[in-house]
Amino acid sequence: MAGSPVPESSAGKATVNRLSDADRARGRRLAILSHPAGNAFAMALSEHLPTLALLALGAGESVVGGQSAIRTGANLLQLPTLRRVARIPKRKILTRGHLLAVAGMLPLLAFTPLREAAQAGDPRPAWIALASLAVASAGISISNTVWFPMLRSYVEPERIGRFFGLIRSGWHSTLILFYLGAAFWLARAPGDFAPLFGVVFALGIVRILLISRMPEQSELTEERIRVREAFGLIRDSPPLRRLLTTVSSGQALRASVLPFSFVMLRREVGFSEAQLLATTIAIFAGGLVSLYFWGRVIDRHGAAVVFRTTSIGMGVLTLSLLAISRSGDGAFLGAILFFFFYAILAAGFGVADTHVLFKLTPVESPARILVAAAVSVSMVAAIVPLAVGFGLEWGLATTSDRRLVYHVFFAIAALIQTIHWWPTRGFGPEHPRT
Repeated sequence: MAGSPVPESSAGKATVNRLSDADRARGRRLAILSHPAGNAFAMALSEHLPTLALLALGAGESVVGGQSAIRTGANLLQLPTLRRVARIPKRKILTRGHLLAVAGMLPLLAFTPLREAAQAGDPRPAWIALASLAVASAGISISNTVWFPMLRSYVEPERIGRFFGLIRSGWHSTLILFYLGAAFWLARAPGDFAPLFGVVFALGIVRILLISRMPEQSELTEERIRVREAFGLIRDSPPLRRLLTTVSSGQALRASVLPFSFVMLRREVGFSEAQLLATTIAIFAGGLVSLYFWGRVIDRHGAAVVFRTTSIGMGVLTLSLLAISRSGDGAFLGAILFFFFYAILAAGFGVADTHVLFKLTPVESPARILVAAAVSVSMVAAIVPLAVGFGLEWGLATTSDRRLVYHVFFAIAALIQTIHWWPTRGFGPEHPRT
């Protein structure tokens, strides 16, 4: 039937050991408790803060684009990790991947000597920081291979939207507090990111203590999981293909627009690091105030209307970046409003994406489809910001009107944003239509 969960292939079937109601409730509690520390850790090492830290080390647009590409491209590591889901318990993969991420960020704790070397003209600190962020991204990606499959066994289909509205509200609150403190700190100690990475490290340790107790629904099997079959499940499902077309383009747009809006505001408009972190607070505040609302809307009215509304809205907002031309109170307020409303719309898009994907995923063995979907999206979302970074660097080198280069990019991104929702127009309240 159209919109029903995608059937598993006969090969590599897992031995289903459904969780008891008590274990599912415990899993939901631990997920809600651990996710604020876990996603705050992941976001602080993948968006916003790394961009500012790399700029403080003298990185160019291609390095910033490379960091955004690495963050999403690291999801390719989920393919070899998926093969191990048939042999290794998911909780072990979850904790080992997170331990790798925590170990990978250790060089960032020495940010002060890295910044001093960069100020002396040494180009290596930016590359050391980029390598550290890459290892952390790899660990986060490996851990995320099993995170959503584990959550899938905890939640009922009719409550998916509300569950994710609640769980995402928790980490948004944590990140707001983190960035409030970070903005306060950087206003008094510009460029001193070392204490902030220390807090991120502590969040990573807290998450390890919580996720090591999470229950899991086993997907262990006597046959190895074949990556080709996982992608075959997507190829044979028109609703999944339509969903991933929209989600891939949406991820690529956000992975390009947000970091390069930071770069433009920092280098061409003249915002301080503290001001930019204040805009980051607006991002997570926008998500916080809207996530539970979006979950209820999607559970009741379906995802199609949310995909359409949020995509067109983000396109219009992206165009508004062209109006921010000089530093000042008006420009700062305009940037705050842009990031706040962009975050509200992006939150709705993300909940709609998860809602449809979970509905199309069988609860018995979800890892194959969820991992193949994540990797498919990431391949697009990794290439685009890297290409944008090189394109911007080339454009900046060929013209004296640096702001115009950014404006051309934002105009193109806005146009694509307003039309990319079209493949998801059939995802109504009951199920996606084929």
